[in-house]
Amino acid sequence: MLDLAFLGCGGTMPMPERFLASMLLKYNGRKILIDCGEGTQVSMRKLGWGFKSIDIICITHFHGDHILGLPGLLATISNSGREEPIYIIGPIGLYEVMDGLKVVIPYLAFEVFIIENPKDSILVDFEKDKAVLFQNDKNTSAKEEQQLKAQLEISTSELDHSSPCIGYSFCIKRSPKFDVEKAIENQVPKVLWSKLQKNELQDFEGKTYTPSMVLAEERKGMKISYITDTRPIESIRGFVEGSDLFVCEGTYGADEDIEKAMKNKHMTFRESATIAKEANVDELIITHYSPAMMNPGEYIENAANIFKNSSLAYDGAVKTINFKGN
Repeated sequence: MLDLAFLGCGGTMPMPERFLASMLLKYNGRKILIDCGEGTQVSMRKLGWGFKSIDIICITHFHGDHILGLPGLLATISNSGREEPIYIIGPIGLYEVMDGLKVVIPYLAFEVFIIENPKDSILVDFEKDKAVLFQNDKNTSAKEEQQLKAQLEISTSELDHSSPCIGYSFCIKRSPKFDVEKAIENQVPKVLWSKLQKNELQDFEGKTYTPSMVLAEERKGMKISYITDTRPIESIRGFVEGSDLFVCEGTYGADEDIEKAMKNKHMTFRESATIAKEANVDELIITHYSPAMMNPGEYIENAANIFKNSSLAYDGAVKTINFKGN
């Protein structure tokens, strides 16, 4: 089960009832923040999920409506008593941007690890009070162990905006069921069952036991995709394919605004829905509204006529997503 909260659904500039782009994921008590526009802290206060357990911050690009809330948020997290490191992921230019932000937040109680423009997926293992990230390990045996331990895989894809911009997908693994008959058949000592069930390799009395010796077949996990700001380029479809939830920008609701969308490298509701349909996602939620669009609901049919399971995000909206099947 994963909980998701929309902290801000606006683009360009904050409005009295609409903060700027930000979304929060909560899984196993740990959190991932995607983008951090102005108003993010206020929205988080209203939400009440806390600041201290944010382990990873994913930035799509460096326009102000997606990042200007970051310095204040990092300062608040530091003041909350956090000491474990925070990982910040972003496109080309992230190192330079973070160097600039350090001018106003020179002292933090935790380390900030930067991952700029990752080409390979990032594996994440959530421990009790922190996240551990694995990336590009050339040691084959270490890679295998990391893949066993990882609960989440973060992937990125380059988008088409007026500055370097990346989209994100978050794939959450689902643990296979424990198979008693398989464990007995493989003569696995009972003392190892619980540890192997947690995907931990075990050496015992001169023999190595693997999780596959006690676990049933893999079960389908969960995929959440987040795409903003961009034109609807072909690569997005493959990247978000099969998502349980596809969160996509819809800066313009009216079909008549297509020229504005093309000029400013954004999407209309209809374009977002077309991607959702072609990528066979389960659900589409549209966000990132132009400040000129006071009532996005007026245009929802432009999406729903293309992809039925379309809806609109709003600030403070919370959604719980469960694994499908047994």
